[in-house]
Amino acid sequence: MRPLVLVHGLWDTPRLFVRLVQHLDQPERPLLIPHLPHGLGVVPLRQLASQLDRHIQDRFGADVMVDLLGFSMGGVIGRIWLQELGGAARTSQFFSVGSPQQGTLTALPIPRRLLAGAADMKMGSSLLQDLRSGSGALDDLNCRSYFCRWDLMVCPGWRAVLPMGSRRELPVWTHQQLMGHSAALEPIARDLRESVQAVSRPE
Repeated sequence: MRPLVLVHGLWDTPRLFVRLVQHLDQPERPLLIPHLPHGLGVVPLRQLASQLDRHIQDRFGADVMVDLLGFSMGGVIGRIWLQELGGAARTSQFFSVGSPQQGTLTALPIPRRLLAGAADMKMGSSLLQDLRSGSGALDDLNCRSYFCRWDLMVCPGWRAVLPMGSRRELPVWTHQQLMGHSAALEPIARDLRESVQAVSRPE
């Protein structure tokens, strides 16, 4: 069964995914849920993506195909890994949940010299511009975006989507409910279960 990598966001830890894993109910599926210390937004996202790469290499080696889900900032970290660190070549599915793939108004007042990682999520940041220009690296992946319309962390919520793939609005009211409310967890878990049956691209 294809492994699943779960990437947490700002102010979160791997414990964020406890309820999702329960809803997933696939005890035989290999999971990697690394802790990426972000210093409350101090650590640049590219640095965190490099940490993610090391965790994946250490756990699964260089060739095993994986599925990847990133929540909030974790979705941007995962996208950096896919596009800039070669992750797309070994990934079948990419799930972006409440991630500021197009930036968020919430990050606009954040000074980069103090909180580089959080500032990476500003609309129009150099990082997001680079990811946008290199988004062709995701063309061969099955990409899915999930968002909450009333999200105040990724604002406006409907921009929390990738430039390709399916997009689904989830019937919850807050950012954290995307990983904490059954109305969001059930459809995400269902898609994750179905995705593992998808045929992987040749390695």
